[in-house]
Amino acid sequence: MAAAFVGPGTVTACTLAGAAFGYDLLWALLFATVATIILQDMAARLGAGARLGLGEALMAAAGSRWGQTLVASLVVTALVIGNAAYEGGNIAGATLGGQAVAGTDTVPRAVWPIGITVFAGGALWFGRYRTIEALLIVLVLMMSAAFVASVIIIQPSWGEVFQGLKPRVPEGGTLTAIALIGTTIVPYNLFLHAAAAKERWVEKGSVRAARHDTVISVGLGGLVSILILSAAAASLFGQNLEITSGADMARALEPTVGPAARYVLGFGLLAAGLTSAITAPMATGFVMAELIAPPDDGMKRALFRITSVTILLIGAGATLLGLQPITLIVIAQAANGVLLPVVAIFLLIVMNRRSLLGHHVNGVASNIAGTAVLLVALALGLRGVARALGIWG
Repeated sequence: MAAAFVGPGTVTACTLAGAAFGYDLLWALLFATVATIILQDMAARLGAGARLGLGEALMAAAGSRWGQTLVASLVVTALVIGNAAYEGGNIAGATLGGQAVAGTDTVPRAVWPIGITVFAGGALWFGRYRTIEALLIVLVLMMSAAFVASVIIIQPSWGEVFQGLKPRVPEGGTLTAIALIGTTIVPYNLFLHAAAAKERWVEKGSVRAARHDTVISVGLGGLVSILILSAAAASLFGQNLEITSGADMARALEPTVGPAARYVLGFGLLAAGLTSAITAPMATGFVMAELIAPPDDGMKRALFRITSVTILLIGAGATLLGLQPITLIVIAQAANGVLLPVVAIFLLIVMNRRSLLGHHVNGVASNIAGTAVLLVALALGLRGVARALGIWG
């Protein structure tokens, strides 16, 4: 899960937030991390406890053929089309990180997206779940080490870091705060987590382990995001530099901090892009296998491979051709905006079904926390629809 939500989009959002508002929006990342843990904990219990993927559970709850068609259409639009459009950004982000490390003139630009696609495609096609999980763990640890090292190099003010954890919205910072929350709480991670928990924890009595893993993994991802924003706040706030990505931050820091900053931050962005380039197609493959439900494991595995590699190739093609699939992204934003609160509502309902989960159902505290997160998800969903309709910047 840490691999899934700390991608180039998160790195960019955190960099821009730190550069524009200093430490003032750290609280938004802390809140988003806690909210994500609450939702992902439910997804983990659904997969490990009820032995259901989220797509499977949604289709079962839809009941009639018309209801299933509506659910499948919404999920496919939000996840399949959305991830195909966003995959280009994942590969492009990894490419920017690679160029920051190696230098723009050292390796031809086309080599990076091709190499990243081959690497991710090999993992998705040939790797089984445990293999892919081990690869992602290594990449997340490398990414974490890179951003920890960047903070050590830049040395932010820890007093200001703790002050930034107190909720307040600076002038003009509302949209950025919402963007930080929105880049962390996303529907496809819920589908990925339920499916992954179902694959990962197959033995009985493993729900407790799944829940512990969720807190650690999502907490680590949130910590990485906080470190990125802190590094940007310490080095870029008030500098009036034109920053559009983590790679820009790496290049901006080189004259004052030295070449280490470029290498460390570039390496972190490369790892973030690689992890998202794998997890976005992986989530899409899981979802398609759940929606279509092939009769045997061999066909399900083949559908997973074909879907995930197709999403990867679409992203690679968009990156190599320099395309910006704006229309697809707008459609995906609208669908994700509808899907997020729908999934949050459904999770709350299904997590109270003792027939499915036994003693792993939500308690009072989980329902209260889940309802609070649902309200945030509803606000984020409305924002996504408004952005797609052009009435929100």
